[in-house]
Amino acid sequence: MFTGIVTDVGKILSVTPGGSKGDRRFVVQTKHDLAPIPMGASIAHSGCCLTVIEKGPDWFAVEASGETLDKTHLGSWKVGTRLNLELSLKLGDELGGHLVYGHVDGMGKIVSMTPEGGSVRFVFEAPPELARFIASKGSVAIDGISLTVNEVEGNRFGVNIISHTQAVTTLGQAHVGQAVNLEVDMLARYVARLLEHEKS
Repeated sequence: MFTGIVTDVGKILSVTPGGSKGDRRFVVQTKHDLAPIPMGASIAHSGCCLTVIEKGPDWFAVEASGETLDKTHLGSWKVGTRLNLELSLKLGDELGGHLVYGHVDGMGKIVSMTPEGGSVRFVFEAPPELARFIASKGSVAIDGISLTVNEVEGNRFGVNIISHTQAVTTLGQAHVGQAVNLEVDMLARYVARLLEHEKS
């Protein structure tokens, strides 16, 4: 479980085939103190929860399955790729964003970026099967970042990214056309499910 508050921007140091066919092993550089992080710990990587299988003083290794590589933009990661990192939530931690599970629902893309005062208005496009779960003033996790939706129009939705968020996440180097990992708010999923039951 995560909160969508990014705690470090890591960098891919190496990419190699994993233990099973289609899997991939990533070595990630981080500023996090890895001493208290046990083997098997969960870390969110641009919204995708992966398990630590090896670590050093300023790096750790994870493996992603072929399924994960197909369903997220992890399949395009290469040496030098920057990614948003968040350590898993511990009991008693502050819940600064919203509850994020680290289970990417699908990929969206950035369709426009417009400066707006001290922030940048991003417009994202979601796949139709996910767009119905995104609501104005609701929460969404984009590349692991907890954000509030400003408005929704069809499959597109807008979010204002303040300068602080740009500085401490990968959105500061984002570009139009870029793929992003999306995780919709679990509460929206449950509400939709309840409405489906009422109709049947």
